[in-house]
Amino acid sequence: MRVLLVEDTTDLAEGVAAHFARIGIACDLAPTLESARDFRAVQSYDATVLDINLPDGSGLALLNEMRGAGDRTPVLMLTALVSVDDRVGALDLGADDYLVKPFDQRELEARLRALVRRDADQKGGDLQLGPLSFSPANLTATLGDKRLDLTRREAALLGVLMRHPNQIMSKTRLYDSLFSFEDADVGVNAIELYTARLRKKLAGSGVSIFTQRGVGYRIGLDEQE
Repeated sequence: MRVLLVEDTTDLAEGVAAHFARIGIACDLAPTLESARDFRAVQSYDATVLDINLPDGSGLALLNEMRGAGDRTPVLMLTALVSVDDRVGALDLGADDYLVKPFDQRELEARLRALVRRDADQKGGDLQLGPLSFSPANLTATLGDKRLDLTRREAALLGVLMRHPNQIMSKTRLYDSLFSFEDADVGVNAIELYTARLRKKLAGSGVSIFTQRGVGYRIGLDEQE
């Protein structure tokens, strides 16, 4: 999962990003509306966490822009405003949920996962490839009746591949799904490590991750090779 956090309070934003990193969620930090727009121009996100009061305007303006452009990415609003009118106004503009500051990071995580699960459910159910089944809503996979033991990033990588069976996915595209701009010290070749781990867990199942040298990877059935 990759999340855009639009929040100008540095210690709060960095604390949330650090928590997300520990649980395998890639998080890009934008302290202003302008920087949020710049991030969104070059990267897509599974969800956006959006503060209302920002140095260069209201987060509601960005929310309005997103919905006006037909962007249905789940949005959770962060606000220090506690009036019912403020919260209702955000929801009426298309916010999916809101959280009042101060908050527990575990609640933010839980609400965010619920939004992403709901979005995945609306887009479709589990993904199937031979004996391999992947649930985008829960980031879980099973081989036959056996559940695979996957880390968050392994599950995220498998999810991207499963959404595009038999299609070659570039390392760069896979990397963008797993890591944030803050992970500048993590090279694109890290994808090779996670791919190798997934291959071991899929060994003997009839489902394999194939390498297109110099291009990327694709997932498919052995019999289709």
